Amino acid sequence: MRHSRWIKFGSLFALLVSIGIFHLALPEVSTRLWSLIVGGDVAALVDFLRSFGAWAMVISVVIDVIINATGVLPSIVISTANGILFGIVPGILISWIAECMGVTISFLLMRGLFRDEAKKLVDKSSMLKKVDELSGRNGFRVMLLARMVPYFPSGIITALGALSSISLKDYIFANLIGKLPSTALEVVIGYDIVNYQENSGWLSVIAILLASAYGINAWLNNRRKRRSQEEN
Repeated sequence: MRHSRWIKFGSLFALLVSIGIFHLALPEVSTRLWSLIVGGDVAALVDFLRSFGAWAMVISVVIDVIINATGVLPSIVISTANGILFGIVPGILISWIAECMGVTISFLLMRGLFRDEAKKLVDKSSMLKKVDELSGRNGFRVMLLARMVPYFPSGIITALGALSSISLKDYIFANLIGKLPSTALEVVIGYDIVNYQENSGWLSVIAILLASAYGINAWLNNRRKRRSQEEN
């Protein structure tokens, strides 16, 4: 137990050290990136990333992974910048891979540090036990649907997954599948908003697709709830 606890805190320490090393090695870069992302200045962020030349993609991926691993900032700004700088399809793929890596790291850290404590609380409540068992049986489906919703705070979904009984394999695959359409929508919508005059027609199409996605998601959730009630 003691050895396991040291591994948990060692993993968190390694992440914090990595972020610290990045800041110490490139203080101006990290400070500038932080201010641009917090300020939401996509155009300036694109210009700043472009200044790194061939290293722009590496810097973008590292920043996107850190954002999703820590859950401190929304990743929509960097996702939009990726679409503008690298193109729609490459931008979607870069953002998708980086976000999946980040939320997986966050999941492992949260589960390692807090799952045991959460389990103690669950064991004390029959209702929480049922919820925990349900998350183990249907964790993949629930996580998949949650990740398909664009713009929803990623950290909340990750925390719920880490404290549930979903397996690591199901979590990873649910993120890989669910995050692709939501990331694609975020990149494309962000790209079109920045280039509104050239892409105003596309925005209408995307808005319809987004509304349809929300409708399908709501229908699937209602269907799942009905089945759950019938089983109980």
